[in-house]
Formats: sequence, structure tokens, C-alpha cells
Amino acid sequence: EVQLVESGGGLVQAGGSLRLSCAASGFTFDDYAIGWFRQAPGKEREGVSCISSSDGSTYYADSVKGRFTISSDNAKNTVYLQMNSLKPEDTAVYYCAADLRITIATMRLHIYEYDYWGQGTQVTVSS
Repeated sequence: EVQLVESGGGLVQAGGSLRLSCAASGFTFDDYAIGWFRQAPGKEREGVSCISSSDGSTYYADSVKGRFTISSDNAKNTVYLQMNSLKPEDTAVYYCAADLRITIATMRLHIYEYDYWGQGTQVTVSS
């Protein structure tokens, strides 16, 4: 069974940092693209970042570009999201997701492209 488990969320002050982890099981990471998404209460789920295991390509939403960095440890089937210079508007539940087939939509963080989802981890940034 495919499982994605997020961890690393917590409460930080504005300007602080967190590193989220997405541990994948039931498949080998190099078979998939992994994306990070987030959802704040009352808002639509939005894409944050993604990485392709095939060529290492990455994509970042404009709102996090320059502050967040996605990376992977293929041997551990784990993807990380290093979040620096956090802002209150980054507060959300963060989800990782896997896409079985990489397309341009995958790399543009189109939600409908992703097949498997974790349960999420809460990130709260205080002002």
C-alpha cells in the first residue's frame, strides 16, 4: 500500500525556519514526482513546490520562491521542504503528494495530477 507521511510541522515565529519531511513507502521514490501543497482554513489547497525524481527538476510557487527549498534523499524515499523566512501567511496544513506520471501539469502543481496524498502536518507562523 502506498503511504506518504508528513512530519516536521510546528509553531515558529515569523522569520523562522522549519524543515518538513515526506516519507514514502509502498513504492520507490525514483518512480514518482513528489509535490508539496498547503491548505489554510477556508482557502483552496495550493501548490507549494515539487520535485521530479527522474531528472531532479523542481518548481516553486511564486509565493515561496527564494524562501523554500525542496530536496530528496532517494535512498530513504524521503522528500524534504526546507522553509526559511517564514511568514504568517505560510500558516497552513502542509501535504505531500505523489504523481505516478510526470507531465507539465505535475510540475506546475496542478492538484488533479497527483494520485496519492499524506495526512498533512500543521505549520503555524506567528507574527
